[in-house]
Amino acid sequence: MSSEGRRAFGARVAELRRQRDLTQNELAAVIGRTASWVSQVERGIQPVNRLDVLRLLADGLGVPLHVLQPEAVDPRLTGVGAADEAVPNDLDQARLVISGHSALDVVLEPREDFRADAVQELRDEVERVWRLTHEDRFADLSRALGTLLPRLERAVRTAPGEFAPEVHRLLARTYQALSAAFVRQDEADAAWLAADRAIRAAELAGDRLGVFVGVFRLVHAFVRLKRLDQAEHAAAAALNTLTRHAEAESTPPEELSVLGSLHLALALVHARAGERSAAREQINKGRAVAARLGVERNDFNLEFGPTNVEVQAVSTAVDLGDAGEALDTAEGLDISVLSTERQARLLMDLGRAHVQRRQLGDALACLLKAEEIAPDLIRTHIAARAAIRELMLMAGRSASSELRGLAERTDAMG
Repeated sequence: MSSEGRRAFGARVAELRRQRDLTQNELAAVIGRTASWVSQVERGIQPVNRLDVLRLLADGLGVPLHVLQPEAVDPRLTGVGAADEAVPNDLDQARLVISGHSALDVVLEPREDFRADAVQELRDEVERVWRLTHEDRFADLSRALGTLLPRLERAVRTAPGEFAPEVHRLLARTYQALSAAFVRQDEADAAWLAADRAIRAAELAGDRLGVFVGVFRLVHAFVRLKRLDQAEHAAAAALNTLTRHAEAESTPPEELSVLGSLHLALALVHARAGERSAAREQINKGRAVAARLGVERNDFNLEFGPTNVEVQAVSTAVDLGDAGEALDTAEGLDISVLSTERQARLLMDLGRAHVQRRQLGDALACLLKAEEIAPDLIRTHIAARAAIRELMLMAGRSASSELRGLAERTDAMG
């Protein structure tokens, strides 16, 4: 890179950093470099030629690589010259961000540089994080979290008293989203860590229901780790406590959403353990709570309500090997009221049910439809990939080009 090129590159880095409202110290902490190094890059003194460093810097700035350095060739991009296409959806950058402490500079040198006008921006960023989570846009999510989490971790340590509860609540919601995303990508150890941090942040915020939401995320991490005893213990303990507070007719709908979601989480635990009666009992308790609500809600991004209970009932029946029950439960469901992720999840489970009944055409149709509306869920979800492998085995040499293409896209050929 020529001296003129370094200066142009540095000016671009500085402008992108200012757009993200980051100081040089904050950007340095995000990418694991020194503020002096960032300063030298921005002044055109320090060249940045290595692709891995360019990627790290782009992630820290929350932009695609081609925006930071148009000349860079990123092998993760799909297609020839596809500079405007997204990289594969993964959470590598988010995993790096939580691998340690995101605000060591504040711990070492305490300061009071919190800006009250940044709170609305943080609120908007957390809402965006949840939209990306519900849409299974993991690459965008990872990039967003690369800067948001360090900002929040600094904010909770620098915010004055009147702002501290809300900033802690925003941090809890962000870790909840990250835990949910890690579960979907089968990164259960990271999901456990994120859920634990969410619980702590909610407690510091004085958000009592937020603590239970963190436990809900923790249960799903334990299930993915196949630690069903821990999952059952966590879910049952939370339910035993919350149920006593939710008996009154005046129970707030937010509390009912959390209670019902925990019943569904415990149903999942029992289903994975093959405990039919216990799983169905929890589904029925979830239905009773949903009936009290009467409508679909999205309190704490839990998406709980009558339709969502039936979506979980379908998944539970598939886990128990009751494909006919799953298909009967799904019949007539209006899933247009659900998020993209939940619609795709139902289609994926219906595909699994058709696989169990050896209905290859119906199974493939459901999985292709799920991929169409939420490609990253199907390409990364362990259950979807297992169903596609089973379809390939059943089809053998007569596998259609559509099925082979799906298997190739999901790495489910073998």
